[in-house]
Amino acid sequence: RAGEAYMDGTLVIEEGTLRDLLLLFVINRKNLRRQPLQKSLRRTYKRFRSLYQNNTLIRARENVKHYDLSNDLYRLFLDEDMLYSCAFYESPSDSLETAQRNKLRHVAAKLDLQPGQKVLDLGCGWGALSLYLAEVMDIEVLGVTLSTEQCSLARQRVHERELRGKVRFERMDYREVEGTFDRIVSIGMFEHVGIGHHREFFAKINSLLKPDGVAVVHSIGRSGGPGATSPWLRKYIFPGGYSPAISETLVTVEKAGFWVTDIEVLRLHYAKTLKEWDRRFQASYFNSSSPSRLIAFLLHATTLPKPRNSCGHLSSRRNEALSWWCHLWTPH
Repeated sequence: RAGEAYMDGTLVIEEGTLRDLLLLFVINRKNLRRQPLQKSLRRTYKRFRSLYQNNTLIRARENVKHYDLSNDLYRLFLDEDMLYSCAFYESPSDSLETAQRNKLRHVAAKLDLQPGQKVLDLGCGWGALSLYLAEVMDIEVLGVTLSTEQCSLARQRVHERELRGKVRFERMDYREVEGTFDRIVSIGMFEHVGIGHHREFFAKINSLLKPDGVAVVHSIGRSGGPGATSPWLRKYIFPGGYSPAISETLVTVEKAGFWVTDIEVLRLHYAKTLKEWDRRFQASYFNSSSPSRLIAFLLHATTLPKPRNSCGHLSSRRNEALSWWCHLWTPH
């Protein structure tokens, strides 16, 4: 109810800030989760999570609408290339722009690209990774997204960077892609697939990937084991979305016929990225519209420290969310 009250404007914070209110919740969260009713609700959410995440082709297109709110809204806090995923900080002094550029180089290195290869970018966003890969290597890239706004801007950037013939962007679901590719990369899209579609997702990648091909999947995850997405997040932030645990993901990956050759966890990089997004958003123009309230709530909540013990002492460790890579190889 507090979340709904925040969204409709009936929750008024007279002293302190939204961050202070969320911090108070975080301090008391452990005790709240011990309550029998809360335990029962969590079990129920987990039992029916496949139903909440039944992301058919039609439903997936409905779920993506939050990316079509406005490109200008995302420009308030993202870097110049508009990368909406964890950056890679090689130095504490790196700016967000530098760290996101590091991230692009890091992805390219993991893909081990060779001239003449065909690359598929699943969930390409505004196109930054696809464009970068085409600029640094003589390859052909196809980027796909369900967002109209993202696809439109990505196509505009192809013309601006004179990469026609090397990069192509299409508005389509990953299940609609056809052809074969030497490399497949997916950055920050796996969270939107839905737990009931994980096997379908990796099977599709396997069907598109050439023998001896390489895939790199990057996702937000949870370190506390399999769980469920809260009702408020399902409604306002990530409809149909779920941040999976590595444990439940690897089982599906292996059943799809892949060899996992590398896993990298970017927990602290993710925390620093979120802090910088929050700082930029708070420094930008803010109003009471629903999209702005959503972004403010999300960035505040994800940058809060987590409780270390029942006495209320806080730790900077993120106990429930992390960012991770899974490097896959298809054997001959």
